Amino acid sequence: MHNFLFGIYPYIALTVAILGSIARYERDPFTWKTSSSQMLRRKQLIMGSVLFHIGVLVIFVGHLVGLLTPIAVFDAFGISHGFKQAGAVVVGGIAGVMALVGGGMLFHRRWTDPRIRKTSSFADIAILAMLLAQLVLGLLTIFASLGHLDGHEMVKFMSWAQGIIFFDGAAASYIEDVAFVFKLHLFLGLTIFLVFPFTRLVHMLSVPLRYVFRPGYQVVRSRRSEPLPTRAEPVAPGRSANK
Repeated sequence: MHNFLFGIYPYIALTVAILGSIARYERDPFTWKTSSSQMLRRKQLIMGSVLFHIGVLVIFVGHLVGLLTPIAVFDAFGISHGFKQAGAVVVGGIAGVMALVGGGMLFHRRWTDPRIRKTSSFADIAILAMLLAQLVLGLLTIFASLGHLDGHEMVKFMSWAQGIIFFDGAAASYIEDVAFVFKLHLFLGLTIFLVFPFTRLVHMLSVPLRYVFRPGYQVVRSRRSEPLPTRAEPVAPGRSANK
């Protein structure tokens, strides 16, 4: 089961995430949106959204760089495993708390407001609950990491992640003896990738780069600056409009 969950399941989750996202974009492009509820209620949205998105972005970039950067690169820059581990604990802890507080505000808002909950799908609530659970597990891993500040435990996860990317058949064995909370954190993270194409998370891929390179500015006119069009009077049969 360990080999399946951490040696085969990652490829299933990533394949569904990639192919499912492409299929949704091609078949149902009008569902590719954030489904924002700002018009229904602004309270808790701004603060919660800012905290949640900043925290999640820091965590995502940190995981991406920390797990997929070859160990030789850190060694070349003189960054020790212990320093990297301490940095991950501090930065990841702060970002995790920010994301958890912001996500909690967003979940409370979506769950308790009758109008917002009425317009929310099961996937909207479920994916937010999964993200909150993942943040809690991530913060719990910090306590386990405090017992391995030498950084060697993190090297195991780096070897596993890079082993998955480069199709190393022994990748699962690299994390066989890590704490259970780490395994649960990895499994839930992979499951979020699995359900990614079927949720509002797809909006993460919609980076509006074309607006940066658009040829000109968008001209917006106020309705008050222009006279409203008058309704044309009906013309009787046999008479011209000039008369």
